[in-house]
Amino acid sequence: MKLIIQIPCYNEAGTLAIALAELPRHVPGFDKVEWLIIDDGCVDETVAVAKANGVDYVVRHTGNQGLAKAFMTGLEACLAAGADVIVNTDADNQYNAGDIPALVAPIVEGKAEIVIGSRPIATIQHFSPVKKALQKLGSWVVRAASKTKVPDAPSGFRAYSRAAAQRMMLFSEYTYTLETIIQAGQKNMAVTSVPVRVNGDLRPSRLVKSIPSYIRRSIVTIIRIFIIYRPFRFFATIGLVLFLAGVLLGLRFLAYYLMGDGDGHIQSLILTSVLLLMGFQTFLIAFVADLLAANRKLLEEIRFTQRREGGNGLASSRTPVEKVAAE
Repeated sequence: MKLIIQIPCYNEAGTLAIALAELPRHVPGFDKVEWLIIDDGCVDETVAVAKANGVDYVVRHTGNQGLAKAFMTGLEACLAAGADVIVNTDADNQYNAGDIPALVAPIVEGKAEIVIGSRPIATIQHFSPVKKALQKLGSWVVRAASKTKVPDAPSGFRAYSRAAAQRMMLFSEYTYTLETIIQAGQKNMAVTSVPVRVNGDLRPSRLVKSIPSYIRRSIVTIIRIFIIYRPFRFFATIGLVLFLAGVLLGLRFLAYYLMGDGDGHIQSLILTSVLLLMGFQTFLIAFVADLLAANRKLLEEIRFTQRREGGNGLASSRTPVEKVAAE
């Protein structure tokens, strides 16, 4: 059994050595533990620091492509390197690496395919009250959409079995944390959480540049997730609201008409017609979106089969993985 710990990096020369120094080389249940970094277009000494501190693999993007893309590149590179289990953590040493054995234990024991490290959000001092509230809101939305019980959906400290990593496919370019859990729930994967510890804050978050920006991008991400993974429910709900509004307005006009005052409410009749038509058209969109979602699932199954049967070749053909020579 091989465990590979991956770290997405974008100009992390100042903190990467600290994070790497905490990573284990021996974890119960595994014959080999290796480290991999994803160079997401770094322009500092991140790669040199990584090599000097013993990483086994480096996979590079020619330019910065964002956290979600770096995460997926890492999964593919780990699969190419023969990983049986993949752990994802951060380069700023936010998560306590001493909890990695607990993180992978449910996978080793065959109890889960994906394990999310649940942080003690309420006690993290460098999280503002607004950020804590957003973390709870995001986790609630993900639980509702995925039918899982993950208490800390935005956590990036997580472990994937090989089969789970092979089934992952991201559409978001902002972050992978919410979408991967919802996708796992849609595919009936076994997802669980374990409590993990966090370390002190070494640098400001790259993902949360400002609270308004974080709120805006999180809302957009959540809406996109609902459209992609719950398209029928999303559009059917909108259609139902429009249709019911039209029905209620139509009943109002009918009441006035029966009382002999219909001539003064022609505008209501026009608006009723528009709302009913919009509601009907939105229902049609819901059925079309549902057909597209079914087609997407078929494509994901084809990609999973290609990954599983293609062995190491698929991932390595996408992004070359540099094996760092032992010193």
